[in-house]
Amino acid sequence: MAVCDIMTLKVLTPEKTLLEAEVSKVALPGSKGRFMVLRNHAPVISSLEEGDIVYTSAGEEGRIHVLAGFVEVNANVVTVCAEV
Repeated sequence: MAVCDIMTLKVLTPEKTLLEAEVSKVALPGSKGRFMVLRNHAPVISSLEEGDIVYTSAGEEGRIHVLAGFVEVNANVVTVCAEV
């Protein structure tokens, strides 16, 4: 993963931080449909519905199942607050 492709993904629950990692892309289950976030994505806040957050970190795919939540994308940081 090239340094120019990296952004930070934080997945938070009311109990703890589930994940904080450098990623190259993140797919999220938005309430209006799935969407992908890549580096330099425009700022956005969206609600999430039940589904998987799928991310790529160091060439490996990871997934976290969420029941509901919100995501904020700003300045190459993707912050998810969710119920799992």
